[in-house]
Amino acid sequence: MAAKDELGRRGELLAAERLAAEGFTVVDRNWRCSQGELDIVARKGDDLVFVEVKTRSSVAYGHPFEAITQVKLARLRRLAGAWCEAHPGEPGRVRIDAIAVLAPRIGAVTIEHLERVG
Repeated sequence: MAAKDELGRRGELLAAERLAAEGFTVVDRNWRCSQGELDIVARKGDDLVFVEVKTRSSVAYGHPFEAITQVKLARLRRLAGAWCEAHPGEPGRVRIDAIAVLAPRIGAVTIEHLERVG
């Protein structure tokens, strides 16, 4: 497995753990359809939350949140709609969040959670 893929998987695991610590229940991970993939689908209360996880080992190429463009948000909205169609009866209030994971080779991991990014 490529180091980039391993870093991404580690970031998604850390993000799922962070969400659980914040009181979320992870409903789905790495859900795929013909339109793409959702990293994490979670629920907290009446909110169904679609979470995009961006993981980097440094900010040399920018902060992880900078990779979430308007085009990416539009794709996430389409994917959220596809997930809801595939899981009728699940939705309450729907939102899209983002989690940035900075996991340097040496030093502490930092995790940031932004709610309602799109």
